[in-house]
Amino acid sequence: MEADDSLSNDLSNRLHAMEAKLRRMRVQRDKHNEAARRAVDSRNSIQQQGSELRDKIKMQLDEQKEVRSQAKVHQARRDELQKHFKELISRKRGRRGDGRSKSVVIQLSETVSEIDRIENQIMTDGRLSLEKENDLIKQLRSLISKRDELLPAVEEHQIITVDLGAMEESIQRLKAEADNEHQLMIDQNKLADSIWSEIKPMFEERDFLKGEGDRLHAAFLSEREKADETHATIVEMLAKVNEIRDEIKSQLEEAKRLVRDHNQSVRNALKTPDQDEALVDSLSQELMESGSITFGGTVAESEDAEVDHQRGKRSARRLRTTRGKRG
Repeated sequence: MEADDSLSNDLSNRLHAMEAKLRRMRVQRDKHNEAARRAVDSRNSIQQQGSELRDKIKMQLDEQKEVRSQAKVHQARRDELQKHFKELISRKRGRRGDGRSKSVVIQLSETVSEIDRIENQIMTDGRLSLEKENDLIKQLRSLISKRDELLPAVEEHQIITVDLGAMEESIQRLKAEADNEHQLMIDQNKLADSIWSEIKPMFEERDFLKGEGDRLHAAFLSEREKADETHATIVEMLAKVNEIRDEIKSQLEEAKRLVRDHNQSVRNALKTPDQDEALVDSLSQELMESGSITFGGTVAESEDAEVDHQRGKRSARRLRTTRGKRG
């Protein structure tokens, strides 16, 4: 019995120690989970800031790209105007350039001038033969086709046309337009540089936010892993705790059963014959089978004494009656 009590006490002590450890581990697990939650919240906030910053950077980069494109458009116009300007100066000085290297504006201006000259000749020169007129008409058609091919190129660059009849004025006009396009190009490039100066610090901030987000994500994963490991240990320990609880419960139930059996045996030992239903039933059955029952010999002796006493009385009465008659 003492060995059982010692075993039960040992199990109880182990149970209390393990339950205390379980409580500590649950607190530790909850701390890891809370740290993981804080890390993921901070990470999400940082990533949101990074996303907004990247959108802002993209928007400004698109704006800068558009400004650079406009600067290139102005540069192309300037270059084309300067080419016309130089060609007109060469023409003014009496040097006709190679037609293959002429700008589209000069080619268009020359073509339009030639069309006007042929149309005027056909309409005003009455000495033209039919054959000559037909040749001029063919030239006119060819020049008109060339003009139609050159017009889209000139319109695409929005380049001013040149009046070869007023060459000096055209030169000044081309120079002014070229200078204006050059200034517009410079302004657009300055604007693009200004936008870039605003974007550059954003890249540094973007990189910082990305690094911070990665750090917080790593912290989240670490705390989550620690929480999972602690939880797995808790599950294993809880299984052992339940085994000990079941063992203690089994011992308690066994002890209760022994106490009940002992108490029942004591109650059975203290019962009188009239309280023992089994004994009463047994005696009743025996009486019914034999017609008489003996309890320890006491009742039988009393009955024998009673019979002898009654016989003595009857003999005495008979003796007294005889003496009376004699007297």
